[in-house]
Amino acid sequence: MSHDDFPTEKPAVVTCGLPYANGDLHIGHLRTYVSGDAYARSLEKLGQETAFVSGSDMHGTPVAVNAAKEGVSPEEFALRHHETYEETFPRFNVEFDNYGHTHDETNTELTQEFVRSWIDEGHVFEKEIQVAWDPEADQPLPDRYVEGTCPYCGAKARGDECDEGCQRHLEPGEIEDPRSTLTGNPAEYRAREHEFLRLADFQEYLQGFIDRLEGTSNARNQPKEWIEGELQDLCITRDMDWGIDYPGDDGESGEGAEDLVLYVWVDAPIEYVASTKQYTERVGADEYDWEAVWKDGAPDAGADGETDDETWEDSDTGEIVHVIGRDIIQHHTVFWPSMLRGAGYNEPRAVMASGFVNLDGQAFSTSRNRAVWADDYLDEGFHPDLVRYYLTTTGGFQQDVDFSWEKFQERVNGELVGTLGNFAYRSLLFAARNYDGTPDATTSEEVADRIEATVEEFEAAVNDYSLKQAGEAAVSLAGFGNEYIQRNEPWNLTDDDPERAEQVIYDCVQLAKAVAVLSAPILPDKAQHLWEQLGEEESVHDADLDACLEAPADEFGEPDELFEKIEDERVEELNEKLNERIAAATEDEDTDETDEDTADTDEDETMSDDIDIEPIDEDRIGFEEFQDLDVRVGEIEVAEGIEGADDLARLEVDIGVETRQIVAGIKQLHDLDELPGTKVVVVANLEQAELFGVESNGMVLAAGEDADLLTTHGDSVPGTKVK
Repeated sequence: MSHDDFPTEKPAVVTCGLPYANGDLHIGHLRTYVSGDAYARSLEKLGQETAFVSGSDMHGTPVAVNAAKEGVSPEEFALRHHETYEETFPRFNVEFDNYGHTHDETNTELTQEFVRSWIDEGHVFEKEIQVAWDPEADQPLPDRYVEGTCPYCGAKARGDECDEGCQRHLEPGEIEDPRSTLTGNPAEYRAREHEFLRLADFQEYLQGFIDRLEGTSNARNQPKEWIEGELQDLCITRDMDWGIDYPGDDGESGEGAEDLVLYVWVDAPIEYVASTKQYTERVGADEYDWEAVWKDGAPDAGADGETDDETWEDSDTGEIVHVIGRDIIQHHTVFWPSMLRGAGYNEPRAVMASGFVNLDGQAFSTSRNRAVWADDYLDEGFHPDLVRYYLTTTGGFQQDVDFSWEKFQERVNGELVGTLGNFAYRSLLFAARNYDGTPDATTSEEVADRIEATVEEFEAAVNDYSLKQAGEAAVSLAGFGNEYIQRNEPWNLTDDDPERAEQVIYDCVQLAKAVAVLSAPILPDKAQHLWEQLGEEESVHDADLDACLEAPADEFGEPDELFEKIEDERVEELNEKLNERIAAATEDEDTDETDEDTADTDEDETMSDDIDIEPIDEDRIGFEEFQDLDVRVGEIEVAEGIEGADDLARLEVDIGVETRQIVAGIKQLHDLDELPGTKVVVVANLEQAELFGVESNGMVLAAGEDADLLTTHGDSVPGTKVK
């Protein structure tokens, strides 16, 4: 891993967090896969040798639970969903070089090799732990077979994570007040021997790794508290039948080890390596060498797992980029690099962690059918490139994205139809009708400079891991093209100054060619269609960035429109269908009275949980009581985590008359580095309090469990009172 700007001489691999083979896909799930595909294509545009791989996560208790409900084997259940994903991703132009699954032979063998190497290096130890047990069913309760209360934040927790609260990883035996999802009865804890990966062996290494890590800032900041504190060892085994067998020392390690399978978060990330290996086995090492990425050049480490930072900085290893959801940052920045280091593999260069996708201001809810399903989106006749553009360019990658049909319509009609599509159509139509293609001229200095600047912006965006900026580069260039053609009015020059008219239209065709090249990673089909309209041969995906300024084809015919406007009536129809589905699902839910203890076990591990809206409090307050609150607009000047506190951050907030220090529980829910400059709403006359030894003088208002910070629509200055 060079840390030089892309492209580098070493091959790269881009991976996406594995979809859990347990349910249908909606557009919220698609964000990371579309983004991973777009980023891999962007690297290739820069000339970087790149493989794009992933696979289905087949193991874990949710698969076993839901397979039992259907009366089929876990393998049959998971394979059915795996095959659906294999068919769905290409329909959204997500084209993996290899898409495997965790239950195949390659991943099974590789996973057991990893574990044996940890055992050989002394990183695995056996410990007696308390495991939840269902006394009625007389069996252990791994992960999603048990639910209860998070010991850290008090929220409802399921299995191995606090998915409704602090999103912290939970080890077996940590959930308080455990209940069995099999019977709904209280569970009890019993002592069992399990195998652990000693993460303390890698603590010093991880502290250097997190400083080297590139990608989104939330992926670097969120795990620092765990890495700098006392690392909790990772239990790598589970009491269940479905999974990859724990290998032990050529068979077993300690009494009872032969009855254990590996924890799903052991074999799942190893699928990244297995899938890359399968790609090499298919195309040959001369085409792409998986070992050059994952193994070659990795610095040696002793039994303590440590390697000094300078050795890693100077290492000549492959370029590994993980594109994931933010709820699995800890797994990819603490567990996974430790697993790689313990087995002698290369570390990731970058982790890009996305925010969630909400639907019209609320979380997707599969149980309430509150979702835009992947199949339904395509069945409505929308092109996949439209939602690709929306998901990759709406907000920064680590920010939450809110999808609604109205917002989708606005982005499509404004940027794709009105800017990119409009420029391409009017330019090529004028060129085809007046010159049968490209006029006889060369690119003007003004246009060449603008194209070169846009290419540089694209390159910088890719190296900054900003898909938003990379995706908007082509639209921005098309916007310049619209302004350029309107300013020069070639239709008024054809008679009076034909040479100038030819120059202007040549420039527009050159701009359209550059737009096709730069938009290809985000809009692969539409960019190819524009490329063909320009009379270009081969594929736009084989064209590198130099093609942006290469001479256009001499001849081409009249174009058709790239994008179609979405009418208001269509949006109304789509909203009506969505509301009808939600209403029907809610009615069914009320009728069926779904058992609370077994509900939601089919949720994907990476999706947002349902939001239960609390009823309005019937106890009202008087206007005078409301007036007693001094609520003001503030602007955050400083935001930093409080040492030793999982969730608390110290803010310095300008409220006009003074700057206040306020403690807020937003540490794991926001990227603190990006908060300075953010307008917030503050209760200024709240009594002072002390939290973790830090004085708090006010309250920042936020909505929901995700701490959605309240702000202002306009430009109210700090200190403005909220009335």
